[in-house]
Amino acid sequence: MKPLRLLTALALLVAAMRPALAADATFPKGLRVGLTPLVGLAPSKTFSGFESEDHSVKVLVAELPAAAYGEVKNAFTANPAGTGSIKPESIETTVGTAYYTAETARDGATTVRRYSMILPGGTFSGYVAVQVPENAAKIYSDDAVRQMFASATIRKEVPVEEQLGLLPFKLNDLASFKNVRTLAPGAAIVLADGDEATGFEPAPFMIIGVIGATPQEPDDRARFAQQAATQIPGVRDAKVTVAEPIRIDGMPAYETRIDATSGKDNTPVTVVQWLRFGGPTSLRIVGSAPRDQWSAAFPRFRAVRDGIQPKS
Repeated sequence: MKPLRLLTALALLVAAMRPALAADATFPKGLRVGLTPLVGLAPSKTFSGFESEDHSVKVLVAELPAAAYGEVKNAFTANPAGTGSIKPESIETTVGTAYYTAETARDGATTVRRYSMILPGGTFSGYVAVQVPENAAKIYSDDAVRQMFASATIRKEVPVEEQLGLLPFKLNDLASFKNVRTLAPGAAIVLADGDEATGFEPAPFMIIGVIGATPQEPDDRARFAQQAATQIPGVRDAKVTVAEPIRIDGMPAYETRIDATSGKDNTPVTVVQWLRFGGPTSLRIVGSAPRDQWSAAFPRFRAVRDGIQPKS
């Protein structure tokens, strides 16, 4: 065989022996974490990630708090041998060193191989979990999953239109907020003048999402709103200043205002919560601003609120 033909044949053989990957990294909608899925895996319609046509092979992709990566790294460093049969491994990605584990487990009556990986994202941590049933392990082997993990990458921003398109409602007015960030793809979103690096609390921000519950009777709305207000994250030493039923776009709603402190610097803030009722869920709109910025922020909060419409 001529040298050129021999080299070509060897190249084809090596390519055939490698796990097949798609051409480019794919980002699940609304997320900043992406990877190159193995051939045969497509974006899932029911969760953030990828799965096989028969739904047996699953790749879940998520974002975790920034501290999660450091905690896992420290745990792996302190105990490099792992626990039991689960030994931590490191792998290099385009964004730095990632850590993962692999184990054999059971999913009901099925034996499965499970993998979990965490990688650095700067202001967040990327997380990927994979489940492969025993009958697919020859195709989706440990080496194949490792190669897929090595392709993991991070994008700095998710396009605003992509984030808004996942929501079950329309946002027609963003009130000039500088940053838009998905909290849970398709469920909740943050509009903020601050960012994750500096923290949201020192500047006006809003959290808009759907609560999967609604009071059964109109008389229960005040209690329901009060309970929801106590669950606003990061709010301390809260004092309710306004609590009254209102109407938003002709629909029954409830407004609660709170003076409180928030954030690591104990910033004095004023917070407004609007709950718009109707149907099996409630729309929850929370706006927070440092108290000395409240008068300028409140009209922006209302502009966003009044621009929210149901999707047809």
